[in-house]
Amino acid sequence: MKTLMSTAAAALFLSALPALAEILVEDPYIRTSTPNAKTGAAFMVLTNAGPEADRLIGVSAEIAPRVELHTHTSDAMGVMKMHEIEGGIALPAGHSHALARGGDHVMFMGLEAPLEQGGEVTVTLIFEKAGEIEVSVPVDHERKPDHGAKKHDH
Repeated sequence: MKTLMSTAAAALFLSALPALAEILVEDPYIRTSTPNAKTGAAFMVLTNAGPEADRLIGVSAEIAPRVELHTHTSDAMGVMKMHEIEGGIALPAGHSHALARGGDHVMFMGLEAPLEQGGEVTVTLIFEKAGEIEVSVPVDHERKPDHGAKKHDH
């Protein structure tokens, strides 16, 4: 009886866990404009390998007091502006979304320490259905703009 209760409790617990394996994070890296910068950005490719749509709704990291999902848009005069993405980033089932330079990205504001070449930062991605996924993101100031670039759905 005790074994049956333990098995049932374990099954209930496991069924309540988010489907973490359905979101894949590929080629993550962080860059800053200068070693003493107060802002930085992270880039990566997110793939929803699951059967249901999901949405990246937030992000956090201990390296900055403010971490947001950002994008670039052009105003009527053709001037590019960066701003927070309202409502998160949709990830349809079976599709990928690139967080890339000049487009959507993770923005760190108020960096509390320099980001040193070769270092790593733990970033927590928060999904509507998959929940929180921690990613270890390398700091790579030398990466070329198209390094690791692949064709992805956007």
